[in-house]
Amino acid sequence: WCLYTPGYHFTYSKPQIDTTMNDHLTKKLKLKVSAINNGTVIDHIPSDNLFKVISILGLQKMKTQITFGANFESEKLGSKAIIKLSDVFFEDDEINKISLIARNAKLNIIRDYEVVEKRVVEVPDKVIGIVKCFNPKCITNNEEITTHFTVISKNPLDLKCKYCEKITHEHQMVIK
Repeated sequence: WCLYTPGYHFTYSKPQIDTTMNDHLTKKLKLKVSAINNGTVIDHIPSDNLFKVISILGLQKMKTQITFGANFESEKLGSKAIIKLSDVFFEDDEINKISLIARNAKLNIIRDYEVVEKRVVEVPDKVIGIVKCFNPKCITNNEEITTHFTVISKNPLDLKCKYCEKITHEHQMVIK
């Protein structure tokens, strides 16, 4: 600070800065999306897959507060998306559906603004009604029948159709 009084010399004193800022405060300063009191945060979603995750989980039909954002910086993904759902908690079989397109997604369960549990999504053993069978002759592509796959490999992802028994490989997957 510089103080000037007519007829006197300049006095300079450096502003006092508290350098003992704790990690908790540092994390709060980095917060780019507002915190939620209770609910679920889905983090580490590839930005390009944000709206597919919203669709798979049926979030567009929910009446609760939902906050989502894309293109946040991420050391692991380069660019990531995040979804925050107030007062929503998922069962493992519900949330694991997103593992088909967001394998590195992490779930944070929030209670009273604090993370009380962390989970990683896992590829389920069965995939029903999410992925289109790549076989154009499959009955699911020609009639109103829900697709049903058995996961035969999780990495790389390979799905076996219940109806035509063809294998849909990860690079052939089309999310409905």
